[in-house]
Amino acid sequence: MKKKLRFNTAAIHGGQSHDPAYGAVMPPIYQTSTYAQTTPGGHKGFEYSRTHNPTRQALEKSLASIENGKYGLAFSSGLAAIDAVLKLLEPGDEVISTNDLYGGSYRLFTKIFQGFGIKFHFVGMSDVNEITNVVNKKTKLIWVETPTNPMMNVVDIMAVSTIAKKYKLLLAVDNTFASPYLQQPFDFGADIVMHSATKYIGGHSDLVLGALIVNDDKLAERLFFIQNASGAVCGPMDSFLTLRGIKTLHVRMKRHCENGKIVAEYLNKHPKIEKVYWPGLESHPNHLIAKTQMRDFGGMLSFIPKGADFDVAIKIVENLKLFTLAESLGGVESLAGHPASMTHASIPKKERVKSGVVDSLIRLSVGIEDSQDLIEDLEQAIG
Repeated sequence: MKKKLRFNTAAIHGGQSHDPAYGAVMPPIYQTSTYAQTTPGGHKGFEYSRTHNPTRQALEKSLASIENGKYGLAFSSGLAAIDAVLKLLEPGDEVISTNDLYGGSYRLFTKIFQGFGIKFHFVGMSDVNEITNVVNKKTKLIWVETPTNPMMNVVDIMAVSTIAKKYKLLLAVDNTFASPYLQQPFDFGADIVMHSATKYIGGHSDLVLGALIVNDDKLAERLFFIQNASGAVCGPMDSFLTLRGIKTLHVRMKRHCENGKIVAEYLNKHPKIEKVYWPGLESHPNHLIAKTQMRDFGGMLSFIPKGADFDVAIKIVENLKLFTLAESLGGVESLAGHPASMTHASIPKKERVKSGVVDSLIRLSVGIEDSQDLIEDLEQAIG
């Protein structure tokens, strides 16, 4: 029986082997679209790079390793990965999803797949009873984000898994905010783990890539078919860069967590801040669940200034000097965003506000800089 590697080792060696041609330690960038055959169908395992590419394959094996999974699939973006999961469904099927999920996911669900006859229920999953209230014979998939974007709600994966198994439903978990270092959903009963590897896995804001990890052979076969047939695959260069990012994931995440804690506690005590959303605070409603299923609490947080409205929030993010005002998250540099006008602008305001994404909410992706410099930047911006 092959020995299971601990996370820090798996991040560097998991699923990897030296290149057979010249013994390259890092998988080479196979920048090719096609491969020579000795006879029709006679090849070395690679025919066409939409179907298979050695660099992408090395990445997919690494992704499976760090998520304690059997199969990894790499896509051109996180949304392309989600798109592949939804293509497992048929018209008339229903999906239960987190009610405060990423705006791009919401847009894909409601503006694309809803038009193909798939129905979506958006519920607050902090209370898993909300899920059972909408399960019916047409339900096929439960889609979970935890922690959620941007409200940092924590969903009890094991409790949701119990429901999914009871009703024979697929459970997919978007693990982007936590990363495999902080949370491994298969340990709590997930069937599919999804990542926008653009974020923490890549870690350097220099690529766009999505990932799915699964354990079930038949499910993997179906998803590999969809990946190849639909063609939303990542290129070899982005695969190479993502592999490089994985090798330092455990080191970076420790620093993200350290800085996230310092920034969250600073904001939580600040006289001008009304509310801070971060799973590591004991005041967080699902803090105990986060302690159970996460290794640490991450570098993502959101906050609301006291008495703030849209204009006040905009002024704060515009005044930041070290935090960069930008989309995305999970890079080594600190980023700030205004969800209502940026990442979640595609969600109708009524729905946004219902889930807590008000106009005064600010989201931070805390990087790995010196924490005191980050605190000083926030101090001058808040005023």
